Amino acid sequence: MSDSPPGIADLLGVLAYAELTAFLRLAEDATRHAPSLTDRAALGGLAAVEYAHFELLRDRIASLGVDPEEAMAPFVGPLDAWHARTTPGDWLEALVKAYVGTGIALDFYREAFYREAAAGMGEETRSLVDEVLADEERSQFAVERVRAALEEDPKLAGRLALWSRRLVGEALSQGRYVAEARPALAELLAEAAGGEIGKMVTRLTEEHGERMAALGLTPGP
Repeated sequence: MSDSPPGIADLLGVLAYAELTAFLRLAEDATRHAPSLTDRAALGGLAAVEYAHFELLRDRIASLGVDPEEAMAPFVGPLDAWHARTTPGDWLEALVKAYVGTGIALDFYREAFYREAAAGMGEETRSLVDEVLADEERSQFAVERVRAALEEDPKLAGRLALWSRRLVGEALSQGRYVAEARPALAELLAEAAGGEIGKMVTRLTEEHGERMAALGLTPGP
């Protein structure tokens, strides 16, 4: 990794494992919770996209002379714990997790990656990260279905808003554990926040509010 800034191997590793687990969880949610074969197929398609992203990241890590499994290993515990603590109970909770929970995680990685891009990250790595962090298709899928459900039954809004706040709280907690797993990653994240992690959290919270509004939900305190 001599040609890459410190912490990039860790960022690629955590992002690769995040994509792998996203694939596994979306596929599981499609099987367990999708109310129709059309929805099952659609969510399964999104899962396939996540796996394709994982493969790209895995190959990029290997091309940098790093063992992909070793790069991902430090983050298995924290990310598995987050998924275990945020297992959706039904279809709408699965959609909100795919949109809100995954969204704040992607914002977290974006903060660090794009700070490092200015510090000399290779163009190939930056282009790959741009592709992996794009989530328009997943966002549109979740927003359309959640808003349709809320129009049919507005009383669902309270429960889904509480679920969303739980997802974000758990994501921020697990984000700290992820950073603590690797000192180079923690240092990179601190630099990305301009030396103040609190500012990063504020930005992440603001972006979360925008996602909640897109769903038709109230962010809450």
